Amino acid sequence: MDVTVVLWIGAGVLTLLGLAGLVLPALPGAPLLFAGLLLAAWAEHFVYVGPGTLAVLAVMMVLTYLVEFAASAIGAKRFGASGRAMMGALLGGVIGIFFGIPGILLGPFAGAVIGELSLQRSLHAAGWAGLGASLGMALGMAAKLALGFGMVGLYLLARFF
Repeated sequence: MDVTVVLWIGAGVLTLLGLAGLVLPALPGAPLLFAGLLLAAWAEHFVYVGPGTLAVLAVMMVLTYLVEFAASAIGAKRFGASGRAMMGALLGGVIGIFFGIPGILLGPFAGAVIGELSLQRSLHAAGWAGLGASLGMALGMAAKLALGFGMVGLYLLARFF
């Protein structure tokens, strides 16, 4: 089998896994997506997609993680959370990754609530902070998906135009 064919098959598999991983917590979506796009560029000897485009794709890959983790904290802040609740939302999101989908959904909420309650705030205020963290997490997931599809779009733009 020709090396180019193997690279294209690997690129397709990694790109699809990467897109799935943007939603599924068990897969590192953005790195898999970047690896797939890198293999696709390699299959064509970097003629169409070169170092500049790959550097932008790498930055977009890193941004998916920054957006995902920061969104919960920002959402909590918009609902009046304290700095400790924002840090709790951030830590809850990171720790939640290790507990699958329930952890990802509940981690930022629980972290924000615990952070707010640790300051002797009311349960009502803690609940609002948790709600804000959860809404922020949902918006962060949407932004992560937009960045992932933007990576594919940028690759296709560089390749075909």
